[in-house]
Amino acid sequence: MYLDKEEKQKIFKDHGRLKKNNDTGSAESQIALFTYRIKHLTDHLQTNKNDHSSRMGLLRLVGKRRKLLNYLSTTHINRYRDIIAKLNIRK
Repeated sequence: MYLDKEEKQKIFKDHGRLKKNNDTGSAESQIALFTYRIKHLTDHLQTNKNDHSSRMGLLRLVGKRRKLLNYLSTTHINRYRDIIAKLNIRK
């Protein structure tokens, strides 16, 4: 599998709100995990252009990440600005 336990814990520790390995529920850690998966699927789809099921999965992940980003932007604007600066996902 492309994402093992150690890589997930590293993502949660680097981008989570509490900066711990087990911080899996915060919006920042979920956005970071979705971003990692989106980048992986984007690379996959560049080589496999007719993989429509992966394309639909990519669109679902982008929608989930967008919903979490909208939540952060309306409730905690500073956390929103921090996560988009760290991940370089919006300009």
